[in-house]
Amino acid sequence: MTLNIAIIGYGKMGRTIETLAHEKGICVKSIIDPFIEKQGKIYNEINKESLDGVDVCIDFTCPDVLIDNVKKIAALKKNIVVGTTAWYDKAEQVKNIIKDNNTGFIYAHNFSIGVNLLFRITAHAAKLFNKFPQYDEYAYELHHNQKVDSPSGTAVKLGEVLIKNLDRKKKLVTTRLDRKIEPDELHFASVRTGTIPGTHVIGFDSLADTIEIKHTARGRTGFADGALSAAQWINEKKGYYNFEDMMDEIIGGDQNE
Repeated sequence: MTLNIAIIGYGKMGRTIETLAHEKGICVKSIIDPFIEKQGKIYNEINKESLDGVDVCIDFTCPDVLIDNVKKIAALKKNIVVGTTAWYDKAEQVKNIIKDNNTGFIYAHNFSIGVNLLFRITAHAAKLFNKFPQYDEYAYELHHNQKVDSPSGTAVKLGEVLIKNLDRKKKLVTTRLDRKIEPDELHFASVRTGTIPGTHVIGFDSLADTIEIKHTARGRTGFADGALSAAQWINEKKGYYNFEDMMDEIIGGDQNE
């Protein structure tokens, strides 16, 4: 049975999702964006008309409108995939909306399958280096100059994974350091320049050597593919999930164990 989706936010990610959906046999039933002229399957707001026949909504908008979008979508009993970042301080509010409306919701700091494998690789590496205090950890990320948030959601997640698995690191620092870093701090630096889709590097440094784990995105296709996979997975499910729940089901285990 064909999956029918609505794309909310028709920017570069929305357009990539639309193109890939057609290739994967997923029907884009509607596109919702207040800044594009209403015509055909393009609508300016989330309502009963724009979500008619839709199974799952994929939201790549911005954190300022995310809660309002979730309220409207959930009230219409549609399941939701959220690729928007920087809203996580409102997670409890979102959970309550989903629970009250008995719908399904899945989000990710990053929908790339490769990045989600990176989370697990980083956790395992941190456990190994945790046994060797001669190594110190660092991390940095690079993104294009149009990205609105810094650090990226992926950087925050990677930092959390490292701190959870390293006894010597207690605090994630993502701002500029104008002082000597404390031994229990992990500095995760961010650079914004050019058109870089996304690069994340985790490093372990000692007097003898440096070991790095690196993920480099080649474009938006990997993120779109993951979001569409999440839409297929969340369809007909109820409850609040993150992308790691889907990954656990596919390959088993917990990245933070």
